[in-house]
Amino acid sequence: MKSLLFLVLISVCWAQHHPDNSSLEHERIIHIQENGPRLLVVAEQAKIFSHRGGNVTLPCKFYHEHTSTAGSGTHKIRVKWTKLTSDYLKEVDVIVAMGHHRKSYGNYQGRVFLRESSENDASLIITNIILEDYGRYKCEVIEGLEDDTAVVALNLEGVVFPYSPRLGRYNLNFHEAQRACLDQDSVIASFDQLYDAWRSGLDWCNAGWLSDGSVQYPITKPREPCGGKNTVPGVRNYGFWDKDKSRYDVFCFTSNFNGRFYYLIHPTKLTYDEAVQACLKDGAQIAKVGQIFAAWKLLGYDRCDAGWLADGSGRYPISRPRKRCSPNEAAVRFVGFPDKKHKLYGVYCFRAYN
Repeated sequence: MKSLLFLVLISVCWAQHHPDNSSLEHERIIHIQENGPRLLVVAEQAKIFSHRGGNVTLPCKFYHEHTSTAGSGTHKIRVKWTKLTSDYLKEVDVIVAMGHHRKSYGNYQGRVFLRESSENDASLIITNIILEDYGRYKCEVIEGLEDDTAVVALNLEGVVFPYSPRLGRYNLNFHEAQRACLDQDSVIASFDQLYDAWRSGLDWCNAGWLSDGSVQYPITKPREPCGGKNTVPGVRNYGFWDKDKSRYDVFCFTSNFNGRFYYLIHPTKLTYDEAVQACLKDGAQIAKVGQIFAAWKLLGYDRCDAGWLADGSGRYPISRPRKRCSPNEAAVRFVGFPDKKHKLYGVYCFRAYN
């Protein structure tokens, strides 16, 4: 060890007395390892798919370089899982484990565990997945002064839909947009989710908030009012705007649900208040916008009858385009926000399963 340190010292002194070679020496990095092989953390899969209500395992294992051993035995192993925010500016604690001690945080409490199928297994199990679980997770393993990380993305099967309130187009700041999505059984969509929806054919000319605070919109059929007819298809980006003062629509994301979505067969058409009561009388609640989109996209629900939804809008889902029922495309058709006291419609209900 003394001879090695002596050689390093000679190298440093030589560099100091030869300024012409300083750039070369600046790029040379000398690693001196005194405690054996380096700690490595590996995720066998970089992306995992699941759905709301399901269970999932995010893989993570740790080794020492050029060996099959999990730890040196000198220090206790500390495992920490965090969720990366969409802007990567901070991390949200999920679970920390060291020895026999475990601590989970926030809405992960009671839903997350380490798999520990072997002594080097730090994989994270998430149960009863919720929409907010979507995102990228970091597995960090620490042993003494060594640590390494791996990142795993959790993607959820679902549908992105544009949303604007009764007040009309461009009336939501970022915080109101988040609440609007939550009120409709959804969360504000990420850029990746909007991009995947665009690749699947989503075309919408109104700009909306995304979870990272940006404002964007997807165009598959370029046209004059939507960026120009000579532009290429893509996701148009307005950039980042003031979350308190700027006002746009929002893109929401929802996944499958644990319940039954249905059109209530009723002898008469209903006002909004009558529709709410009719669903309650049937042991259900008036359905939300996210639920009609999930039923349409994920279950193929098809009904050519406009019906009330919880936000006071009238909509109907068409998965089989036909004459008088969205002849050109499969879609959830929007008929507006009718007068709640005088307009008569059917109603879509949702009954949750216990």
